[in-house]
Amino acid sequence: MENQSIDQHLFLLTRLLFLYLSVLLLFSCTKEVEIDIPGYQEQLVVDGRIETDGFPIVMLSKSQNIYAATDLSSYLQSFIEDAQVMVSDGSQSYELQLMYASELPEESQKILAEMLDVEFDEVFFFPIPVYSTIDPGAKGAVNKTYTLTIDHNGKTYSGETTLFPPVPLTELWFEPESSNPDYSFLYAKLSDPPNQYNAYKWEAKRINIQANGEELDTLFRTHINAYFDDQFFDGITFEFATPNRQKRKDPNLLSDYKRYYHVGDSAVVKFSRMDRNVFDFFEKKAEQVNSSGNPFATPVNIPSNISGALGIWAGFSPCYDTVYFTP
Repeated sequence: MENQSIDQHLFLLTRLLFLYLSVLLLFSCTKEVEIDIPGYQEQLVVDGRIETDGFPIVMLSKSQNIYAATDLSSYLQSFIEDAQVMVSDGSQSYELQLMYASELPEESQKILAEMLDVEFDEVFFFPIPVYSTIDPGAKGAVNKTYTLTIDHNGKTYSGETTLFPPVPLTELWFEPESSNPDYSFLYAKLSDPPNQYNAYKWEAKRINIQANGEELDTLFRTHINAYFDDQFFDGITFEFATPNRQKRKDPNLLSDYKRYYHVGDSAVVKFSRMDRNVFDFFEKKAEQVNSSGNPFATPVNIPSNISGALGIWAGFSPCYDTVYFTP
């Protein structure tokens, strides 16, 4: 019995010694890791646009700390009103003036509403300053490169964008659904010019006249894949279909066909061409928006064509086409 008791004590001592050595080995193999997270640094954010036959519009703001307040007041305070903003087409330079939505021409008001992603009648409720002009010489023209220069707080920022000749759609039509011929997506055919880089943006709106005499849709809307380039279809002719991204205003239409056009609709398509830098920005921005909230998504860095700043100076060359959904 005495020998058995001694054996038990030796067994316990051996287990404790093994456990002690294991813990010692574990901690001896660990290393303290220090991660140096850079502090927040405020940057200039640019949201600028110029289209053929359109005035330049530029919004300037300050980047926000991720821990900063996110209320409307903080958002409005981030906009910059004391910068000098110039746009040059290579031969003439135009200084943009600080303006508010009510001071802009109607077409510029609509572009601003689309940039802010708000309804047309809502754009006037936001006291957001923009830099623009009503000088007709500053309107965008095809085959010109526009340089944006911003001077603010002793620093100069610049970027450029080119308005290439637009590429029109080859064909545009409605094709009624077999399940219900009163509804249809909008179909298009594109013949991409070969041996050159092309990037496109698709927008559409319905122009049905309502009882009050106004068009059914005030603004152009994009769909989820509105920006695309010819990386995989250079020089190819192909067909594609797009949904109706406008808000439904007729409660009598079937909810199962929410993103369809309805018989009797008239639609205008705005099909724009852009340069590679503009496409890269909006493509990466769409990727970031679509992956928002997904913990398994790959982080997306949105590029900028503004030296020393965030954001985009975007040029678009649109062409327009109208199509009617007749019974």
